This record gives sequence, structure tokens and C-alpha cells, in this order.
Amino acid sequence: MKEFFIEGNIVDVVHQSIRKGRVFILDGRIQSIEYKDVDSDFYLVPGLIDAHVHIESSMLVPSEFARLASAHGTTATVSDPHEIANVLGLDGVRFMIENGRKVPFHFNFGAPSCVPATPFETAGAELGPEELEELLKTKEIKYLSEMMNFPGVLNHDELVMKKLTIAKKYNKPIDGHAPGVLGEAAKAYAYAGITTDHECFTIEEARDKIAAGMKVQIREGSAAKNFEALVPLLETDPDMLMFCSDDKHPNDLVRGHINLLVKRAIEKGYDPMAVLRACTYIPVKHYQLESGLLQPGDFADFILVDSLSDFNVLQTYYKGHLIASEGISLIERVECEQPNNFHAEQLSAKDLFVEDKGKEIKVFEALDGQLITNALHAPMASVSGNIVSDTENDILKIVVLNRYKAAKPAIGFVKNFGFKKGAIASSVAHDSHNIIAVGCSDEEIAQAINEVIKAKGGVSLVSDIQTEVLSLPIAGLMSSDDAYSVAERYEYLDKAAKALGSKLNAPYMTLSFMALLVIPELKLSDLGLFDGNSFAFTDINF
Repeated sequence: MKEFFIEGNIVDVVHQSIRKGRVFILDGRIQSIEYKDVDSDFYLVPGLIDAHVHIESSMLVPSEFARLASAHGTTATVSDPHEIANVLGLDGVRFMIENGRKVPFHFNFGAPSCVPATPFETAGAELGPEELEELLKTKEIKYLSEMMNFPGVLNHDELVMKKLTIAKKYNKPIDGHAPGVLGEAAKAYAYAGITTDHECFTIEEARDKIAAGMKVQIREGSAAKNFEALVPLLETDPDMLMFCSDDKHPNDLVRGHINLLVKRAIEKGYDPMAVLRACTYIPVKHYQLESGLLQPGDFADFILVDSLSDFNVLQTYYKGHLIASEGISLIERVECEQPNNFHAEQLSAKDLFVEDKGKEIKVFEALDGQLITNALHAPMASVSGNIVSDTENDILKIVVLNRYKAAKPAIGFVKNFGFKKGAIASSVAHDSHNIIAVGCSDEEIAQAINEVIKAKGGVSLVSDIQTEVLSLPIAGLMSSDDAYSVAERYEYLDKAAKALGSKLNAPYMTLSFMALLVIPELKLSDLGLFDGNSFAFTDINF
């Protein structure tokens, strides 16, 4: 590569200054910077970094994720592959690394710390201390991924502490996951070596964790949205913050990524330098990433934007190569394998029978924009001794079916999906990724599940007028198809689900978290209804 230069207002997030000048680039690195008056009003900014994301939640393989994210100025992610690890174990993590290597993008993968997430669900694999050490000793693995078993940390569980010790042995940061943990418990969690948390949903919780020494990742994904609650921390604790998406569906990723958080924060009047450091300098230093920060000797990873107020990304560079321009990715598609682990057997409506015992039932309430649920109790609707969905009161039957072997379905009841007809199902169900479905009748729920089984993984929708499926043949989580076509197909399904009556911002993403046992209060695994407060199974009846 010949030496070339780009000029404009150079945003130096290291020394916190903005000066006009030229950036000279040779062989993928910043050769030198000449500060002088130049005829350009554009801004040169280090490439944006998503500080915590599960690539699999985009339903795209890493190479296709990069094509969408780069169009919005993202050049790097801190990626936790625990979704595919729960399905395929070490082979799944290796698949993500190998696919990510094929494109010009910094994927910084972690070693999944909780596979399975809990012993109260069926996963496709298990990563113990030996497997984690195999990952953590490699250069490709930058950190120990989110330690979701926070009760195990606080109670000094032997296996949990062994995992933390391995990460410390290799001097790798440890990511946290501790929703609602405050005060002395937050201090104890941090003292164990946990360095971050992305689960704060109140500013009081975030401040407790910052006081304990943890950096807070302000999350704004497709389902969980904490930006508005936490963004005031940019005023008080800017050096303890990072931006992340956690989980981003493909249609949302087409619209924007971390660039949208930057723009929103600046529009609210926060210091642009503090905002930009949260998605460049701080994650680079915290995780010891190779991403460039527009310093001599750094990789030439940067973006060109029109202004710091409008923050329209004009060009994206990775190691000096232009990888996106005017919102269009220049990254070429690559072919990939389609590993999977899917052995569920089809079921019928009669398999979803729930005996009416004449008692009130426990119901969990899905909350739009949050991963937590409320625990409610309600009278049941019963037909011929079978408790059924009650669309009038918006209490619907929800089902989780083991996808790794033939098994009976687990059944519960959920409020706030709002469907008046039909059903949806998905093999994206955090974190073990069994099949999860919700709907208005046993017949429709069974059909939606069977469509996912026939596809060996995917998301489906069934109603009186249509049957739709987006196939996800890679681990039942991702498609290898073109990112834009996957996004278009998912957008159609999302709108179709809302047409069934749902008022949720992201019905499929919300559904996928109804099986996430490590987030209270009530959730459903393939083994039964689970109380996240007592961390134990509970009966559906009061």
C-alpha cells in the first residue's frame, strides 16, 4: 500500500483535543500526523467499538455482521460467543473466530464463562475450567465473558472461582452480569475480579457498581434499552463508561449501531469528547485491544464524519483500507460452513395440555425494553380441563421445547405479548437456545414450533392467513445469507408479529429472553417454570 493522507479535524481521544491536520497512512498504520490548517471541515474519529455484543443475536455470521456494522462506522466489537458456545461448545467459538478472520474487521472474542448458563436448563455443550483455559491462553481470546452466575461469585462457588482464577492467570479482564446487585454485594462482586457490568437498569445501580470499581457499559439493544436511564453518567463518571448493544437484530443493525448512541448523547448536550472516548479509548484500554486511536504507530482504524453534531458517517477505514462509504459496505461476502446441533421432535397440540387444578396460576409479565419480568398471579382460562391462552386478558401460553433431544415441552403463561391471534416461535432462546414459542392457541403454538423444527432452526410465525419461517441453519442461531436480505426477511416477520396484536418494540427478541433464567423474576426453561429470585424451579399453580 502506498502512503496516502487524509485531512480534516483530527479528534485525539487520547489527549482529548481536536486540531486540523493531515494523517499519513502507510502499510495499514498511522505513519505520522501533521497538525496544520487544511481545507477540510470533516472530522477524523477513531473507529467505533461496541464494548459488549453477542454477534449471534444479529442472526448473522461475523462476516455479515461486519458488513452492516462497518457502514455505520464500527470497526471493532468486544464479542461474547456464548450463544453458539451453548449449542456447539468449543467448535462454535472456533467457528466464530475463523469466520471473523475472513473480513477486515476487529472481532475481539471472549471465553464464555457460563456454558450452560445454569444447571436448570438443557444446553448442547458445557465449557468447564479446562476448556476455558484452552481458550484464554490464546491471543485471539481477549477476556473472560460475562460471569452471569453472580450468586456463585457472591457465595464463592468453587467452580466459579476456579474460572475467575484462570482468567487472572492469563491477565485477561473479566466481564460481569449482575442485574440488581447493589451496595455491599456490588463491592463483593467487583472484589472477586469482575471489571464491567452491562445489566444496570437504574442509575443508582450503575453508581454503586462504579463506586465498587466496575466500568458500566451503557446498553441499547433491540430489546434491552438502558441509554436514557444511564446516559447522565457521562457528566459525572465519563472515564468509567462504555457503549454497547448486547443484542442487536439485523433490521435494527441496518438502521444504525453505536453511531446512533453517539449522536443521541451529543444531541443531549454531553461533551463530544467524553461521548467518543466511551466507544473508542476506554474499551481499547480496558480490553487491551489492537484497534487504532489515531495515534502514530496505531492501526489506521478510523472514520470520517461530517460534523460532531450531525455525526453522519461518510467513510470507514480498517487498517488503512476503505471498508464502507456513504452508508454502503465495501466488505465482500465470504462463504462459510453451517454447523448445527438440532434433534428436536415435532409435537401436537395435545402435548401442550395443562391440567386445570382450580387454582390461580403464576404469570410472568414481559416488560418492553427490559430483560427482567414481573411475577403476577391470575385466574386461568380453562377449556375441557386444559388451561389455555386468555387473549381477552392478554395471558398467553408460552412453551419451551428441548432442541437437543426428544423431550416433553415445558409450559408457562406470560403477559404483555398482546397477540389476538396466531403464534410465533424461535430457536433463539437465551442462553441454551431451545425452541421457545408463544401464542393464542395450542394448535398455532404447536405449528409454529414444528416449522422451526422442520427448518432445523429459525424464527417462525403462524396465523389463520399465513405461515412464515426465517431459516437459521448455523447452530439454529444464524443465517449465512446476505445480511441485507436477512434483515429484510426479519423485518417482515417483525411487522407480521406486531400485526397479530403485539405492542412490544421487538416481539421476537423479547420472546428470546423469556428463557433467560439468570434475569429475574419468573422465566421458563425446557425443564420448567423458574423463579429467578430464589434461583429454583416453581410450580405454575399458587
